[in-house]
Amino acid sequence: QGRLVESGGGLVQSGGSLRLSCAASGSIFGFSHMGWYRQAPGKERELVARISGGGTTDYGDFVLGRFTISRSMTKNTLYLQMNNLKPEDTAVYYCRGVAGYDYWGQGTQVTVSS
Repeated sequence: QGRLVESGGGLVQSGGSLRLSCAASGSIFGFSHMGWYRQAPGKERELVARISGGGTTDYGDFVLGRFTISRSMTKNTLYLQMNNLKPEDTAVYYCRGVAGYDYWGQGTQVTVSS
């Protein structure tokens, strides 16, 4: 499974959209689940969304239908489509893959201006 590299973060206005990508250096078939987490300054890291090996998804309570997690098994990439972004979504977003061992990406900054 190896290394995870996030991309797609940036600065967006409130109400805007971003799509984050997490590219794995190897096959993602071996992950029991993968997910997106975020950490804002002074706050603990929290779950945004995750997807199991079988495709079951769940989301943090704050998502409220605004975000969608998906994956491409052929591209070995995890995605997070984020719509209707709010200033409180500002954080570093991390990709995680679990395959016995916890794999984390380096994070990508998302900043939402009001």
